[in-house]
Amino acid sequence: MTDITAYTTEWSTEAGETLPFMVNCHGADSYEADIVKVISGETVPEGPGVKEEVLETDLDDSYPGRKQELYSGSYVQVPDDPHHQFEDGFTLQALVYPTTPGEGLPRLGRVTDTERKQAILTKWDTDEQNGFGLFLDDDGALVFRAGNGDDTVSVASDQPLEADTWYFVGVSVDLNDGTVALHQEPETAAQHKTVYPLDEHTVHVEADIDPAAVGETATDLMIAASAHESDRGDTVGVNCYNGKIERPKMVAEPLSYETMQSMKVGESSAVGSALVGAWDFADAITPDGVRNYSHVEDTSPYNVHGEAINVPTRGVTGHNWTGEVHEFTQVPEQYAALHFHDDDVGDARWDVDFEWTVPDDIDSAVYAARLRTPDDETYVPFYVRPSSREETGDVVFLAPTASYLAYANDHLVEDDPATELLNGHTPIMQEEDVFLAGHREYGVSCYDTHSDGYGVFYSSRLRPILTMQPKYKHWLGAVPSSSWQFNADLHLIDWLEEKGYDYDVITDEDLHREGLDIIEPYDAVMTGTHPEYYSKEMWTGIEAYQKDGGRLMYMGANGFYWQTAFHPENPKIIEIRKGDTGIRGYNAPSGELCLSFSGEKGGLWRQRGMEPQRLVGVGFSGEGFDDCSYFRRKEESYDPEMEFIFEGVDDEIIGDFGLVGHGAAGLELDRYDQDRGTPSHARLLASSEGHSDNYLLVTEEILATTPGLGGSEHPHVRADMTYFKTENEGAVFSTGSISWCGSLSTDDYDNNVSQVTENVLDAFLHRETLPE
Repeated sequence: MTDITAYTTEWSTEAGETLPFMVNCHGADSYEADIVKVISGETVPEGPGVKEEVLETDLDDSYPGRKQELYSGSYVQVPDDPHHQFEDGFTLQALVYPTTPGEGLPRLGRVTDTERKQAILTKWDTDEQNGFGLFLDDDGALVFRAGNGDDTVSVASDQPLEADTWYFVGVSVDLNDGTVALHQEPETAAQHKTVYPLDEHTVHVEADIDPAAVGETATDLMIAASAHESDRGDTVGVNCYNGKIERPKMVAEPLSYETMQSMKVGESSAVGSALVGAWDFADAITPDGVRNYSHVEDTSPYNVHGEAINVPTRGVTGHNWTGEVHEFTQVPEQYAALHFHDDDVGDARWDVDFEWTVPDDIDSAVYAARLRTPDDETYVPFYVRPSSREETGDVVFLAPTASYLAYANDHLVEDDPATELLNGHTPIMQEEDVFLAGHREYGVSCYDTHSDGYGVFYSSRLRPILTMQPKYKHWLGAVPSSSWQFNADLHLIDWLEEKGYDYDVITDEDLHREGLDIIEPYDAVMTGTHPEYYSKEMWTGIEAYQKDGGRLMYMGANGFYWQTAFHPENPKIIEIRKGDTGIRGYNAPSGELCLSFSGEKGGLWRQRGMEPQRLVGVGFSGEGFDDCSYFRRKEESYDPEMEFIFEGVDDEIIGDFGLVGHGAAGLELDRYDQDRGTPSHARLLASSEGHSDNYLLVTEEILATTPGLGGSEHPHVRADMTYFKTENEGAVFSTGSISWCGSLSTDDYDNNVSQVTENVLDAFLHRETLPE
């Protein structure tokens, strides 16, 4: 049982800054809190063990436990306004593209309304059953619903909407004579699925209601949700809708169907000042992406603007997308929709339980708030970076936090039927995996699909992330250990500590924000084991460091792979869109591959002519998640110029041992390839061999499916260890393998993997001139 979950708003901090911690403790009356320096999170018996140093702080104490609800689901919230109160009648209308009609919200709805309708455009107080709105009922049909707190009325089309189909929907309500006209009609844009025969889905319903049943309410207007008062007293969205909504409008008088149609896309002059709400989702689109991302513009005369909550997806095709242009920045009028999901999480918005100010005398390192109940514990990791350039160490560890975010709270072990095939063995679920399987409100990873089957583009760290903490064993980490991402990178932190190096830590977010400036002071930069997700700013920062004479040690594989963007207003959220090629769990829908945060085309960096081989000498070539293998030295490794790398290493075989899959070459593999941009003067020092057929060539290397793509057959399924010089006495050393760092601690850190790593780092730190 997971009794306690928590998060902080910052992953990178420095002396003098104050970190808030938000805690949900629902399984115990209280919990203990302290701050620990995290060195190793390894729990397997043959490993170095969990290593953490408890700091003496003023927050060491017992804190009262309390439950904090996490409300997932994206929507637009518009504050109540006098113009949204109606005496004579009103009209609601929108274009909608439902993706789970008829499925209700049985998994994610946390509503007092037991019918769990999906809300489209509502001014509906769910708790008081008061107000009105357009919904989809449990069968997926359009329904107008109203209530006054005592009585409710409903008018339904009784014709379920088809999934992935654009419809015009609307309702006109005359409060003087008590009549309702409900309209539901498919759109027929050529690029979208169209329902045939159309007459079965075109529904116009007229009904009489008691006007007194339509209650006045001061609750906020919601798009893609209805209003609920949370435990903390604010208004949140529930009954969240799955699908796209475009051009929602509200008019302070009942309109004819013909008038509603005339203002479906534009605004009708016949309506005039009666138009009290017209929310334009394309307004924030600029030539370089989406700015003012959370703002939703009201183009009516009254400017009652809304706020997008929990990051609904922007940069998605609208009902009029022609398929001729795929860049939303060029034709924003064809991307005037938002895609809402009931499992979106942008910000948990929990209350702060305690704070900690980082002391002035603290070392740059990995830390965590450790929270414990009698039956459970959780960690909230963060990184303390140097406060000034004058206080930096010799080498910096670049924590791949964008990659941590991409995998955050993934559900692959329970959702993906291919997981066992991918692993080559039965994956073992951890307590955290079981908890996340039953608590989808904690959000999903960029390796999941949303509950409507669409790919996940965004991931936020403003929520508890259970998959990023010491002791957690990820199912992807192979046997006997399951070290992956955060805990795999702690293998390198532990080694730096054991060897006594003067090191600092910074994060991807730091590099993205500051570029070359933050890494320029260091004699050497060491990556994590899996720096897969890179923004343009991060890439150019590393490139500039190399040109400036910097020395880079690429300590993993499958790095510099997917194009990544940080939210322009809130860098705690990243965006990734996958399609065309690359190993991925989904394809972005047609026309939706451009990153909404930056306007750039998403996908692999290699599709933009920026192959990882050009940056670090090797690039992603193969992957598998059963036993790992070893490296065999190549002829070039025996050249006198390369002696500095292999000093003290007489073995031909490197790394036939380790905590991750028994070997230093495994999980994901990068290879040397001059056709992909490996510099011609790069040295190929060693290559892995002996991989099983559970290791396969990556999809972007395959032009046609043929036999012979497995590790025992295809020569490209291998990891390559490389070294090359760059400008101004810079250099790059690459391991080519994710599992390399899992071998560092074997035999009390006295082994050939550790020795090679130490030789390279010492040379990078202390030698003014390096061999060609």
